[in-house]
Amino acid sequence: MKMTDVTDRLAGLGGAKWEVHLKARDLTRAGADIVEMTIGEPDVPVPGPLVDAAVASLQSGRTGYSNGRGEAGLLEALASRYSATRGRPFGPENFLCFPGTQTALFAVIAGVAQAGDEVLVGDPMYATYEGVVRSCGAEMVPVPLLPEHGFRMKAESVAARITPRTRAILLTTPHNPTGAILTADDIAAIGKLAIEHDLWIISDEVYEELIFEGSAFTSPLADPVLADRVIAVSSVSKSHAAPGFRSGWCAGPATFCEALLPYSETMLFGNQPFIADMTEKAVREGSDVAAGMAARFAARADLLAARLHRQTGLTVHRPDAGMFAMINVTATGMDGDAYAWDLLESGVAVMPGSAFGDALKDWIRIALTIPDADFSAAIDRIVTHANSKKRGAA
Repeated sequence: MKMTDVTDRLAGLGGAKWEVHLKARDLTRAGADIVEMTIGEPDVPVPGPLVDAAVASLQSGRTGYSNGRGEAGLLEALASRYSATRGRPFGPENFLCFPGTQTALFAVIAGVAQAGDEVLVGDPMYATYEGVVRSCGAEMVPVPLLPEHGFRMKAESVAARITPRTRAILLTTPHNPTGAILTADDIAAIGKLAIEHDLWIISDEVYEELIFEGSAFTSPLADPVLADRVIAVSSVSKSHAAPGFRSGWCAGPATFCEALLPYSETMLFGNQPFIADMTEKAVREGSDVAAGMAARFAARADLLAARLHRQTGLTVHRPDAGMFAMINVTATGMDGDAYAWDLLESGVAVMPGSAFGDALKDWIRIALTIPDADFSAAIDRIVTHANSKKRGAA
């Protein structure tokens, strides 16, 4: 039977990127001793008060239909939070609620780009970005994010790739997978290009609250000059250790949200009221777990960098935020794909950098979210493995 072109556009962009992870799960089920460092799950459970809020709301009968924009209490909470953190006023009309950041991004991209258009995306990138762009018929144009620039997107790299078909620039700050954070100057320079070429800026800010000590976060939403062209997406998945609740949103110009509302209604016609009530509590009260996660992830990144730099020829890019660290494996003579598969035989599962774009073909990504004892054991295995694979090693 014939299927539509979207299946061709997305071929190879789904589970194929996670082959090492899936193989590791198979080996673990078969009894193998594998330390899994592939997926960025929070290292703490959902805070009890949020679970209690969801259960209480569920039991109170908050199980009916919602609407395409979101529950009133959650919209008010988001408006209050963003007004306080972005330094300019926001109202409920500036938001649409979705089941997680992924769904929000899918809808937002569909609202700004279509067949024949181009969307500029930093390379490396989160694994689903190319599929999200291709799903609406647009083409993704990679913008190299270079290690020498700390993997931050630079305006000159963006400018070199703008064409008459360009419709949007997708930013990720803090960045997945590298943990880079765009500075206010970075954003201003990119924003200037967006104004000159009449482009949308889409900002994925899901790691906003996992900033490491010594670093600071700036949102493009905070710049009033860019207010009519910036749309941010986020959720409680990372900040509140609640990925399974699938509760996110987009924030942007009221005119954009109003225009996108029928698309949201066509997709899902509202999320679950009892989950919205839990999310409202999370947004209003802030996170009790984000600071602890950020401190632990930073400490693990520091330990990883110290040991690998001292004991191997591998190079660690220390992140400024988020749940991951990048390791350059060039010293082994292998690319990231070959190295990830080889390392799996030594009992450590990591993601090959190529899953996140061509720029990381010589890198691997590891999650900083596993317990300290497991993390230390994994480093031991990586050190032994890396030293056995150095060029010239017996």
